[in-house]
Amino acid sequence: MRFTKLFTSATATIGAALLAVACGHSQNGTHESAAQVAGDVLTDTAAHASAADSLMARADSARIQGSPSAPLWIIEVSDFQCPFCRMFHAQTYPTIKKDYVETGKARLAYINFPVPGHQNAWPAALAAMCAAAQGKFWPMHDALFNSQDSWGELKDPTPVFDSLATSVGADMTSFNSCVSKKIMMPLVQADRSRAEEHGVNATPTFLIGTQRIVGAESIATFRRVIDAELAKSRGSAK
Repeated sequence: MRFTKLFTSATATIGAALLAVACGHSQNGTHESAAQVAGDVLTDTAAHASAADSLMARADSARIQGSPSAPLWIIEVSDFQCPFCRMFHAQTYPTIKKDYVETGKARLAYINFPVPGHQNAWPAALAAMCAAAQGKFWPMHDALFNSQDSWGELKDPTPVFDSLATSVGADMTSFNSCVSKKIMMPLVQADRSRAEEHGVNATPTFLIGTQRIVGAESIATFRRVIDAELAKSRGSAK
């Protein structure tokens, strides 16, 4: 059964469906592969997104990277102002991207989980998703984490976010309109709500196949989990 039946619009269907399948749930209690669910959701989002939802639908799919034929999903539930999320981004993410995503072994999806105590986490998430609507999510993702110290405690981080968006090549008229109208607010809220429903209560949290990693663990820990899940996927494919 398709996870899109859980939602009233195209908003955040991809992110929420991936969370559901990563936790081993579907609407009728049966398990579907992440590849099956993601394929269904991508198709339905493209087919059913209204004009009002089109920006969110584009942003929703833009926060996924990797080959569509990759056998494994890695789902990162994260907060752009979280210092441990930045630690993962600096120390571990480049290796995962190089060794697993770029080699076609895994797909990586980013789920927003802005923590209430981080005053600029919500604005950062909105800026990232507005960039995503222009296909610029991952460059903006990198820029936000790399510059976290420069905007994390600002009363108004907007000028910094505008500068970052400009640096990644976003059309600023569209970006500023998206940010000022808070167009991505329902998508970010849906990400956080669905993550909470599936037991996420800390950032960063990673859902990898049937396993969960909480915190900025070492690359050795990630390799152990990812390689084990890849081995499972190869065994089930036989």
